Amino acid sequence: MTVRFYNTLTHGVEEFKPISEGKIKLYTCGPTVYDYAHIGNFRSYVFEDLVKRYFSYLGYEIKQVMNITDIDDKTIKKANEMKTTLEKVTDTYIKAFFKDIDTLNILRADIYPRATRHIETMIKLIEALKKKGYAYQKGNSVYFSIEKFPDYGKLANISRDQLTPGLRSEADEYEKEHVQDFVLWKGKKEGEPFWTTPFGDGRPGWHIECSAMSMKYLGEHFDIHMGGVDNIFPHHENEIAQSQCATGKPFVNYWIHCQHLIVEDKKMSKSLGNQYTLADLLDRGHDEMVIRYLLLSTHYRKLLNFSFKGLEQARQSLKRITDFIFSLKGLKPGDGESAKISDFLKENESGFKENMNNDFNISGALGIFFECIHYINLNMDNLKKGDIENILAYIARINYVLGVIKGSESDTPDKQIMEKIALREKARQEKNFRLADAIRDELKEQGIILIDKPEGVRWKIEKTKT
Repeated sequence: MTVRFYNTLTHGVEEFKPISEGKIKLYTCGPTVYDYAHIGNFRSYVFEDLVKRYFSYLGYEIKQVMNITDIDDKTIKKANEMKTTLEKVTDTYIKAFFKDIDTLNILRADIYPRATRHIETMIKLIEALKKKGYAYQKGNSVYFSIEKFPDYGKLANISRDQLTPGLRSEADEYEKEHVQDFVLWKGKKEGEPFWTTPFGDGRPGWHIECSAMSMKYLGEHFDIHMGGVDNIFPHHENEIAQSQCATGKPFVNYWIHCQHLIVEDKKMSKSLGNQYTLADLLDRGHDEMVIRYLLLSTHYRKLLNFSFKGLEQARQSLKRITDFIFSLKGLKPGDGESAKISDFLKENESGFKENMNNDFNISGALGIFFECIHYINLNMDNLKKGDIENILAYIARINYVLGVIKGSESDTPDKQIMEKIALREKARQEKNFRLADAIRDELKEQGIILIDKPEGVRWKIEKTKT
């Protein structure tokens, strides 16, 4: 089965064909570290992680680069507001970013290049653009001339007659209806950090940073570039223009963009008080894996309406999975395995892949997986030891893609807790139910849930809310 997904560059669903067989070079837009990342950012990061995990599950060798923007208009403004250095500000938010992605079980990229550490690479790229006539200098600033690149506007689907070349913009971002020559290098300004270059003191523009860093680590032509839809224009449009003009080669084959997130049917904003960080949600007692589940469970090209009702639904869905795993591990079946179960698992996994291969249809894939849980539950009494091993191995493969179970279901309570479980069993046998209930309640406070079965006690580790 081949993977097909929507390519923003061609505005259609295409079959994925890697440049090198079995390998993928992937660039994902990372954080601009002027503040804590919010759930809108994490919608994109979790989707990018899902795609990376899925391709890895299929057997691809992936090299991922995610940039860290630590020099731009926003980071400089924040440093000036806080009356501190740019590095102190960005270091704070970089540490928070890594803590958050680890909490959400997002696999680390191979490389996290910081813009401030790649200035020389950017300077060389700008010099190449000047030499080829695609860039021009005004004062100590250098601009890219969009009229020199006939394909400008292709990614964002902007027609040439909408373009207004010749106007210059120092801003890192501009509106779609006001297309302007964009800045590659900004001349030195009061209150801003600067570097000395052949075209004068100053600092890089935002757009040149990603082109320089992506090509340094992935080459001048690579497979996939991902980000949020808000990055399509002007950022990714400008990346394509400056990269292809500098190298004379195609830049990226496939562009994948994730839709926005809204909160309770409203646009997310600080003024509305609904711009939640991960810490905000954790402080409210929500589990990080439930948050991850909700963020990935809506198709990436659909608007995600984040709601607390949705979080509860996600919690129930995730609980259904973990309870299913717990039930399987509590069985004591006989040896052997059933061909019927093995065939079912193969068919179910094929359905899961068929949905994911169809533009990463996560909703359909999850539906197929829950069909598996339903079917196995109906046949739970007839399972054999080999069946359970096969089912758990299948769940592990699916969870590698989803990343919503961190493995606590397989944890074993420590020796002291196991002794208390044994003591409670002894109390029950002696009909000392007051002591047995007291031990059960004590363990529950520690997150150990006991379930009494005819064949003996079973336990479950359940994370308590903070």
